[in-house]
Amino acid sequence: MKQVEVDLNPFYKFASEHVGVGVHAVDPKGKTILYNKKMKDIEGFDFEELADRSLLEMFRFDQAESTLLKVLQSGSPVLNSKQTYWNRKGQEITTINDTYPVYENGQMIGAIELARDVTTLEKVVYQPLKKYEEPITFNSITAVSASMKKVIATAEKAALAKLPVLLVGESGTGKELIAEAIHRAHHDGSEEMSILFSHGTSTDSITQLSAEMKNRAGGTVYCERIDMLSIPLQLKLLEMVKEHSGSDVYFIASVGEDPVELIAAQKLLKELYYFFSAIAIPIQPLRRRKEDILPFVADYFSRHRMKFGSMVRRVDGQVEKLLLSYEWPGNLKELELLLDEITSMLTTEETVGVELLPYHFKLKTEKTGTLQPEDFIVQSNKELLPLEEYLFEAEIYYLQKAMDLHNGNVTKAAASLGMSRQNLQYRLRKIKKNEAQT
Repeated sequence: MKQVEVDLNPFYKFASEHVGVGVHAVDPKGKTILYNKKMKDIEGFDFEELADRSLLEMFRFDQAESTLLKVLQSGSPVLNSKQTYWNRKGQEITTINDTYPVYENGQMIGAIELARDVTTLEKVVYQPLKKYEEPITFNSITAVSASMKKVIATAEKAALAKLPVLLVGESGTGKELIAEAIHRAHHDGSEEMSILFSHGTSTDSITQLSAEMKNRAGGTVYCERIDMLSIPLQLKLLEMVKEHSGSDVYFIASVGEDPVELIAAQKLLKELYYFFSAIAIPIQPLRRRKEDILPFVADYFSRHRMKFGSMVRRVDGQVEKLLLSYEWPGNLKELELLLDEITSMLTTEETVGVELLPYHFKLKTEKTGTLQPEDFIVQSNKELLPLEEYLFEAEIYYLQKAMDLHNGNVTKAAASLGMSRQNLQYRLRKIKKNEAQT
């Protein structure tokens, strides 16, 4: 009988998209070449967001380095590895991974990771925030702006009451810190705090949390981003909070947008909003309270000195201007991640200058600077530029405008410029080297 050859690629593709574990494959340089739907559910990214960025650019690893990078470096599999890390959207994720090198004709062509999400199991019982390694109180939260002072004042009043609290604010504004400060003020740190994360929440996890609350007296339940739960899960949550509303359990929740608009868009259950909105506390994005930026940086440096014995104390005037001019779409979480990157490069510096800023941040800030097209014709003193200097400045201007137009996507910028991705990367590195020398 003649055997019929079948193209298995469509079957492999279907299986990778519907399998119950996250699949993430990279080439030898750490570039993503496969990223399935389950991994997107776990980490929150689209494949297009990862395609032109390295692993370390998109994720910050706290407890252990990337298992994918370990395998690329060693060529050996890493199995049953628990990994906790923060992605660029500020979410803490815990997975158990099996990571393998992939070989073809005796040569390693990349690595593939199979990840099982255990975030909910890790988080359903409260643990102190690993990021700060200390209890969060109202005194430890930076509040210089009028809006943040009002947040703290309202939150302190909420801690004295027994009414549910709803925190309203964009991702990265520090809602979880306010929630913990309210908890500690309300219970004086003597009770447990449970966190129900929208990421990875299921009917079973809500049921499990409800059962645990019956076995303990009091405590706080913080329901993070309830607007990101499906309506059936919101109904299950509503059933749970109503069941325990007459007990000593204290409830706090958060949403990422105006709750009225969320209800109108059918993204938030009206009855769930009514339960939590006894006291609503809006938290302004960082771009509307920039007076909090430099005090936050000072607080961060103070913690860094105490923890690591570093010398860092301040940023210089140029860095200060960049920090204050940037819009911070990721809010305080983005600023904190930036400071993590900066301090990882420190040795004995007391002052952070532009040379210590990550290249990606300098691109996002300096490329929107003062150069105009006419600046490449004559200088302000009306003298002609030397040809070599003129060509180099024009190249910087044009390449950075292309990168800005395509939101930092190297592949798309290179295509629009009619050059290879490698050529554009070479030119950008050349610009970076020149900036470091000047």
